[in-house]
Amino acid sequence: MIKQLPISLFGAEKSQVRTQFAALCYRVKKQKVQVLLVTSRGTKRWIVPKGWPMDAMTPAASALQEAWEEAGVIGRNAGGCLGVYSYEKGIGPNDDLPCLAMLYPVAVKSLAKKYPEAGQRRRRWVSRKKAARLVAERELSRLILDFDPRVS
Repeated sequence: MIKQLPISLFGAEKSQVRTQFAALCYRVKKQKVQVLLVTSRGTKRWIVPKGWPMDAMTPAASALQEAWEEAGVIGRNAGGCLGVYSYEKGIGPNDDLPCLAMLYPVAVKSLAKKYPEAGQRRRRWVSRKKAARLVAERELSRLILDFDPRVS
């Protein structure tokens, strides 16, 4: 069982925190699990695809849609929520919005060459260990390290 780390609201009130849905895009190649990371549009940090809730879509379907838009992922939802992590979304030069992201596994079948944010982001396959080092959020790092689709 995955142990959830404590969540930080960065000093915000619960009513000020926003929820997003994130995709942990993965593939298994030569018995090794690889994770797909993308860069953020603003700071170019390595992140997982994520976005706001979408009307008439489940959280897992929203995460899959974000994986398509941000990384060109062609794949399928591969399970329930893996956990939740917190981060601060920059919304202006001096403003950050506290967010909680629910992380859903997405099994990647292939990557499209043309997708909505193709010219705005880079994408990269890495090991779970390297992905955990590259992302800034401690809670997300733990979720990535604990994830193994080969174990039921």
